[in-house]
Amino acid sequence: MLHALLRVFLLCGLLAPGWAQALQISATRLWPSSDYTRITLEASQPVAHKYFLLSNPDRLVVDLEGVEAGAALDALAGQLTPDDPFIGAIRVGMNRPGVMRLVLDLKTAVKPSVFQLQPQGQYGHRLVVDLYPAQTGDPAASAAAPPQPDVAEQTTPPKPAKPEAKAKPETPQYARLITVAIDAGHGGEDPGASGANGSHEKDITLALAKKLKQKIDARENMRAVLIRDGDYFVPLGQRVVKARALKADLFVSIHADAFIKPDARGSSVFALSEHGATSVAARWLAKKENDADLIGGVNVDVKDPFLKRTLIDLSQTATINDSLKLGRAVLKEIGSVNTLHKGEVEQAGFAVLKAPDIPSILVETAFISNPDEEKRLNNPAYQDKLVDAIADGIKDYFDKHPLTAPSRLTRNP
Repeated sequence: MLHALLRVFLLCGLLAPGWAQALQISATRLWPSSDYTRITLEASQPVAHKYFLLSNPDRLVVDLEGVEAGAALDALAGQLTPDDPFIGAIRVGMNRPGVMRLVLDLKTAVKPSVFQLQPQGQYGHRLVVDLYPAQTGDPAASAAAPPQPDVAEQTTPPKPAKPEAKAKPETPQYARLITVAIDAGHGGEDPGASGANGSHEKDITLALAKKLKQKIDARENMRAVLIRDGDYFVPLGQRVVKARALKADLFVSIHADAFIKPDARGSSVFALSEHGATSVAARWLAKKENDADLIGGVNVDVKDPFLKRTLIDLSQTATINDSLKLGRAVLKEIGSVNTLHKGEVEQAGFAVLKAPDIPSILVETAFISNPDEEKRLNNPAYQDKLVDAIADGIKDYFDKHPLTAPSRLTRNP
């Protein structure tokens, strides 16, 4: 009798491995955006899986092998919102012994990217499902283009004043519309630094980025575009690619630093370095920020030749020099709002600053790990002062270095 029971158990193990090693999903997260939607399934072990697309209607099916039902998996459907651009409904259920099936009812055809991530930081093993639009092209670039009448007005040179009037313009007359790309650091799976009172860097940077956009849009001959406008992750290299697709003239990445000592304080501005960091602290910070891709999650199997070309350190000397000028102008203005951690622009190998043809800076607004600065960073009035200073620094840079080249709005990236 005992031998017969053992044979039954052995047979069950051979036919349905998932029964013997049932795995529960410990957490699920859903990150929608206009660019793509991400679903993350977290577990204590790698999740064996298969996936395929179905049409009429469009669906993505993901079979999770050896996974059993649980509260986290059941909660996934409740995270879906009606405004998700790609997913209409989520269904989860046992398809066959040892296989849990996840079905995404799609609103449109998608190009899925499904990959595993190793444990990193606060996360365990993650199975990531990214849904990208199936159509080719960059919708962000076309959506970001301003109305044509505005471009025409801005690119038409002003009529010269009559000699007898001796009129002088109160503000510099820019040759064309200026586009500033604003990058809110971190996002989605990557919360960035955390404050003593629970604030997340990704939330503060997004709030500051949105306010900075409003300030710049209110300036004459300027417009701002957001690299991310919600709580979702954008890989560092893709932030560079997106800025170039948007024909940006400047790139400003907003951050809120953390340090092991809670009394560290002050604001900083960084530019790219071709030859190493200007200080140990700058090198440490660049490594920390560059590790965001490991936390946020990037499919390393995807080979993007355009991205590869963009991130190669070309002859960037002129661009870095312009970045330093921009950084000094912004740092000077920020110094009137907050203590400066360093009185000069520092340099290091930040991946997010590697656009070969766009002056780029990274602004560490304050130390979120400092309780006093964390409190200020969450204060709307202080946020307004801070973004006013950044916008003033950008304006001062263009006052001294007006653009005379043809508009990047009509130039191929």
